[in-house]
Amino acid sequence: MQTIDKFNFAGKKAFVRVDFNVPLNENFEITDDNRIRAALPTLKKILKDGGSVIIASHMGRPKKNPDLKYSLKSILPHVSELLGVDVKFAPDCADENAAKMATALKPGEALMLENLRFYEEEEGKPRGEFANDDEKAAAKKITKENQKKFTETLASYADCYVNDAFGTAHRAHASTALIAKYFDENNKMFGYLMEKEVLAIEKIMTDTARPFTAIMGGSKVSSKIDIIENLLTKVDNLIITGGMSFTFTKALGGKIGNSICEDDKLELALELLEKAKANNVKMVLAIDAKVADAFSNDANTKFVLENEIPDGWQGLDVGPETEALFAETIKASKTILWNGPTGVFEFDNFSHGSRVVGEAIVEATKNGAFSLVGGGDSVACVNKFGLANGVSYVSTGGGALLEAIEGRILPGIEAIRGY
Repeated sequence: MQTIDKFNFAGKKAFVRVDFNVPLNENFEITDDNRIRAALPTLKKILKDGGSVIIASHMGRPKKNPDLKYSLKSILPHVSELLGVDVKFAPDCADENAAKMATALKPGEALMLENLRFYEEEEGKPRGEFANDDEKAAAKKITKENQKKFTETLASYADCYVNDAFGTAHRAHASTALIAKYFDENNKMFGYLMEKEVLAIEKIMTDTARPFTAIMGGSKVSSKIDIIENLLTKVDNLIITGGMSFTFTKALGGKIGNSICEDDKLELALELLEKAKANNVKMVLAIDAKVADAFSNDANTKFVLENEIPDGWQGLDVGPETEALFAETIKASKTILWNGPTGVFEFDNFSHGSRVVGEAIVEATKNGAFSLVGGGDSVACVNKFGLANGVSYVSTGGGALLEAIEGRILPGIEAIRGY
């Protein structure tokens, strides 16, 4: 497999799949440009070598072509400013004009294509209303057939392919997986960001220093079942926190008041506890909770035992005894994965537990542990508390990271590396 560091892009056109799906406000101004900045090292390497770049990305989930609300033209000036070149723009990613613009690119120049998802062929799924399943199936077949032509068109713009969009690596889309087969193994590669993501996951899941502790938060056990089951074959300690912890507490016979709970997953929670025991994994559950009489930052609060939450009250964060237990477990670890806060961290009055977890991870990292933080809320936590620079790696991929932790093969990675 070719690596971007050893590849000389001089005189070559590189099709670079990035993830510029950045948030915009009502004035179409970027409110967080981290995803753009994350791709800059790859883009600058190509330009510095004397190559030219064709930047391709999606934005949002447009339902039609084009939908100006999701136009990448909104971010063009900022991309040009950060990249240090006047990036050209193709208003349609797959028409004759885009092909001509790509052909005309000179060394050191950059072209950004319009939103790939303006074409349903990117995702391979038809849009619109269908009278019945047969009509939908027929439309899907046509879209899949057209997807091949769409992919060939994109591939025809360039001499080499670089995937630097880890956030979409779990999607078998035209630009993230299918396009790679149009380039031989010496002309397709990961960008710097993608390479770092892949290495970080391998460090966590295969090259593991022990003890290995995973912290899993979130509101629902059901959304994390596959992840938890895979982790129970990998970790030494599994901290269950966030809203999902109350499903475990209730399953064990505790009182949880008005706390969030999946009543149809109580048996599953007990099964997971048994699997942990069978695999010699220490399942670390909360001892106490910070409860509130309303879902509000200004609600009345008190600390109670996790399994003795009164009616009319709901747990919105962990309590001090739990904070100490979690911190002690984390600080004794050599590999740490954090996915999901301990409470409603968006409310300052219920963010303390997440801060304590983050600070414990930073301390463990200082002492030689490898720490990976991933998932939108966990990343938002470390950024909110100013802790991002204190952990080993902060992943840019939400769904992609979770699927990798589940043990799935990601199409965007498989297309480059093979298995």
